[in-house]
Amino acid sequence: MPLNINPHVQAIQPSGIRKIANQLIHYPDAINLTIGQPDFPTPDRIKQAGRQAIQANQTTYSHNAGLLELRQAAATFFTNKYGFTYDPQTEIIVTAGASEAMDVTLRTILEAGDEVIVIAPIYTGYEPLITLAGATTVYLDTTATGFIPTAAELEKRITAKTKAVIFNYPSNPTGVTIPRPTMDELAATLAKHAIFIISDEIYSENTFEGAHRSFAQYPELKNQLFLIHGLSKSHSMTGWRIGFLFAAAEWIAQALKVHAYNTICASVPSQHAAIYAFTECPNTPAAMNQAYSQRRDYIYNRLTNMGLPAVKPTGAFYIFPSIKEFDMPSEQFALTLLDEARIAVVPGNAFTPFGEGYIRISYAYAYSQLEIAMDRLETWLTNIRHKN
Repeated sequence: MPLNINPHVQAIQPSGIRKIANQLIHYPDAINLTIGQPDFPTPDRIKQAGRQAIQANQTTYSHNAGLLELRQAAATFFTNKYGFTYDPQTEIIVTAGASEAMDVTLRTILEAGDEVIVIAPIYTGYEPLITLAGATTVYLDTTATGFIPTAAELEKRITAKTKAVIFNYPSNPTGVTIPRPTMDELAATLAKHAIFIISDEIYSENTFEGAHRSFAQYPELKNQLFLIHGLSKSHSMTGWRIGFLFAAAEWIAQALKVHAYNTICASVPSQHAAIYAFTECPNTPAAMNQAYSQRRDYIYNRLTNMGLPAVKPTGAFYIFPSIKEFDMPSEQFALTLLDEARIAVVPGNAFTPFGEGYIRISYAYAYSQLEIAMDRLETWLTNIRHKN
């Protein structure tokens, strides 16, 4: 008999973000605006905590759920900032980044035939995990409502097969947040249904206007909610791979089994660095946000003046301008832009089919690089409009 691999694996595609980023090896002079990688280094004090852990031989396994001291630090941080409470002993798992937390959650709850509502456009990493679990993605298109989901549209998509709904706010790729009144309406709708809520709030600390509001701030949703978090964006610790999964104790007990058989535990030196990040560097995100806000304003104004309409982001470090004017598939647009103007952006169709007609620009890059990129983009747009 022939050798075969899992057909679900064959059905998924490589990340649309990396598809463009991986082309950069052929364009050494290109400006890369594709990856959500903060251009700030991990703060020195956090790096020192990691080095000290290694020197002290704190390099063995931890508890599967992670160091209790780190779980306590995470619980305290979010309680102090947002007012919601999770028990460090039974309701928190330290994961290998937020991505593993999402994988663990979906593999814990999904069965073949289940449906998962995904707020679209949305980050590329969710739908493949749904497919691998044998479940089906149901899109909630937000392009007509400023990339903000409404309770009415959510209600329309909930069926007997709905197992969960995934939110990601502040949003990757759009940078928008959900206003408080809309959150209240969504929470009221979700509370009426026996479905799980998966809320990826990895960018919560990168909120520029107003205060971030978490689904964990609704006590009535606690028994439905899987809250995903991490330090990658807030403390520029992407490579340290520290994420968190918060949920009610009965769900964490099941998710812990999946996590344990997957990774055993998160990197222990990274966990020690993360303790320091929570306890000694709580203001690191605010310092970075000052720069992100300036870059956001610059990019938004330049794009607007170029005639590329976009919803002004209120969080994360992405903007999602429309390219519908050019009647060109977003992937073709991105590849042509890279080839002719030496600017790398992500085609909108990487973020579900409802991202078609847009591109994602990351402004987690130095201001000087953004200036060069916008100058190149303006010149290129002028040329192609002249040709048309």
